[in-house]
Amino acid sequence: MELREQLKGLIVEVLKLEGVTPEEIVTDAPLFGGALGLDSVDALELAIHIEERFGVKMPDGEGAKEAWRSVESIASFIEARRPAG
Repeated sequence: MELREQLKGLIVEVLKLEGVTPEEIVTDAPLFGGALGLDSVDALELAIHIEERFGVKMPDGEGAKEAWRSVESIASFIEARRPAG
């Protein structure tokens, strides 16, 4: 399964988004302050699961805003840092 689709599924599963399917999440749409209404608590919960599943430490502080902008930006962040294997 493609990384972006995996991330969409993870978002729906981990955050228990009622009435939202992974297919409805637009890859480059804002995750926070957008249609999904995610907040910093959601980001923390997602970060834990992303780090476990993909072996990549998600940023906080200065570098976090761009990395967490959308599914596309999270995927790009992971792809650039994921251990080869």
